[in-house]
Amino acid sequence: MAKGPTTPLVYFLAISFALASLFPGCQGDAAVAWSSEPGSSSPGWTVPVAPGGPFSRLYLPQNAPIGADREFGASRWLQMNANARHNAAIDIPKKAPAWFRDGVFWRFAEARAWPLERHHPFGTKTYGETEAGAVQTQFYGNALGVTVVGGIVYAESDDMFAYALNARTGQLIWRTSPVGNNLMGNPLVDGNIVYLAAGGVGFNFANVVAFARKGAAVRGMDVSYNGIYALDRKTGRLLWHAGSVGEAMPTPAIHGRLLYFATGSGSVHALDKMTGRPVWTVRLGGNDNMSSPAYSHGRLYLAMASPPRLFCLDAGTGRTLWTGTIPGAANTGMGDVSPAVGGGVVVMDTVAHPRTVHGQATLEPVVRGFDARTGRPLWTVSMGRGPKPPAFKGGVPLIHGKILYVGSPATGRYEALDLHTGRHLWSWHRISSSRSAPTFYDGRLYIAGGDSLYRLDPKTGRETGHLRIGGRMGIVSPTIVGGTAYLANSYDWIVAVPLSSFRPER
Repeated sequence: MAKGPTTPLVYFLAISFALASLFPGCQGDAAVAWSSEPGSSSPGWTVPVAPGGPFSRLYLPQNAPIGADREFGASRWLQMNANARHNAAIDIPKKAPAWFRDGVFWRFAEARAWPLERHHPFGTKTYGETEAGAVQTQFYGNALGVTVVGGIVYAESDDMFAYALNARTGQLIWRTSPVGNNLMGNPLVDGNIVYLAAGGVGFNFANVVAFARKGAAVRGMDVSYNGIYALDRKTGRLLWHAGSVGEAMPTPAIHGRLLYFATGSGSVHALDKMTGRPVWTVRLGGNDNMSSPAYSHGRLYLAMASPPRLFCLDAGTGRTLWTGTIPGAANTGMGDVSPAVGGGVVVMDTVAHPRTVHGQATLEPVVRGFDARTGRPLWTVSMGRGPKPPAFKGGVPLIHGKILYVGSPATGRYEALDLHTGRHLWSWHRISSSRSAPTFYDGRLYIAGGDSLYRLDPKTGRETGHLRIGGRMGIVSPTIVGGTAYLANSYDWIVAVPLSSFRPER
């Protein structure tokens, strides 16, 4: 193993004292440390993964895309589902290679792949169908969808690995597991770096006791090694690690030189994206479960749970510009939802008004639009009442033009609403629980839910076709590049399907 710094304790103490002076009185994730491999410019030490071991990095350069395959599609990926509207669709020019336009089909089994043909998730006999599906998403497979940049598919999995695959062939380029933790987001790609956010859903017993006593706790504390991991885009080699006490389940956001991420301690961080050095940290309180920050016009929008609240922050300083909530919001609901921003409106939803009906716990999903500049509530819409979801208690909104599309995890319905008034346009109901943002591409709406990919007419909500993928989708939005939809699922698979596989519309 390569030798690290000769006086690691001195460096550690120096960094600790420096950070303590920068963030006096801050609790949770104030201290950020760096890790690097020998030869990098960042201070720190190596992450000790034994060469040849089951978690060592695997690099297969012969599988990387070549020639024109690297030149079309997205050139970078800066926030969850590619943009603040949450529309994970990348158009391509007519001069792109034929496979980009026509689409490809392949399936890639990740490290813990569970057979796609199995109709029940692992653990069904123990937990029951609904609970087992949630557990498999949280600890087994891919919680969110994939990132496609420069002919490469990047994915994070709760199997503790990140993957880079050739977008045309599905062949593995690299696989790495920099630390023993769940990876639950979209990888971000900017320049020559891929960014991962690490953190899981767990509380240790001490934090459960603290929550019972004080109504507050740090999610992910002492459970594993949380924070941001920066990798070399070509090889998957670890460049640096910025650690956090609370989990970092949400996908970060990048703008300019800064990378922003939020954690289970209620803290939000801005880092220098090249070095991982902290620029500012603010503590908002509560927990950010899966609410990925959305960047738009110099502002960050994200939500916390316990207490449930939407925040708008100045992206340059972290200063809170306004806050909002949804009346009756259940404690954990808003912290699961990534707000969508577009057309001067921020859309947030949550489960609310818990009630027992005929002996069953139920919740009412509620959607609210806010003025993006002032935080003034514009409208509020109920999506009906349904059974309490076991996890991920919200639907990720999609904004396209003047229309909002959002699903309900309690009723399974997708709703189309007027973005500025909340007026109901149509609803579609085919799956039991709807959490992911749809993807709008080429005049059609694509929804990943259950074990299938569905295509809808976005004007009427009429279903115009579906493809069975197998497995189970978590909060997976289809990533569409040209003629291919790329999907990941809770059964620990990455799948590419050509859009031409849908039968012609009647």
